[in-house]
Amino acid sequence: MKGSSTLLLVALTLLCSCGLAIGDDNSDFFMDFLQTLLVGSPEELYEGPLGKYDVNADAKAALTELKSCIDGLQPMHKAELIKLLVQVLGSQDDA
Repeated sequence: MKGSSTLLLVALTLLCSCGLAIGDDNSDFFMDFLQTLLVGSPEELYEGPLGKYDVNADAKAALTELKSCIDGLQPMHKAELIKLLVQVLGSQDDA
């Protein structure tokens, strides 16, 4: 599980970097996507942030696996990721 958690954190870091480097509309999408990924369900991802996209079966399988990894994190680690998201969202409001 340690390798999976490391991979997950690297993936989230890359997503944060890419998401924050793009325009406001895409940044809003990214933050909604990440928030739903952290605290929502895979179905909420497809109905919410990904609702206007045609997500293929392989991508759905990957998202389900990623969500499983997030859900498997220790509660304190998940809470820290959520606090980071809140911090990032707050800093965007100031910009």
